[in-house]
Amino acid sequence: MQFKVGMMKTETQPKSPWWQRILWLMVIYSASVLALAGVAWIFRLMMSAAGMRTH
Repeated sequence: MQFKVGMMKTETQPKSPWWQRILWLMVIYSASVLALAGVAWIFRLMMSAAGMRTH
């Protein structure tokens, strides 16, 4: 399907299946949680190296 917007033509792509969109959502969410855990671990290492202990 083509739409004419001003002087430009744009084509719309069909939507992906719902399960594929949910899968991408889960992948992106999991990657962000793992990245946050990695940053927290690095901060914990730096704090430990600076002499800050939890006990």
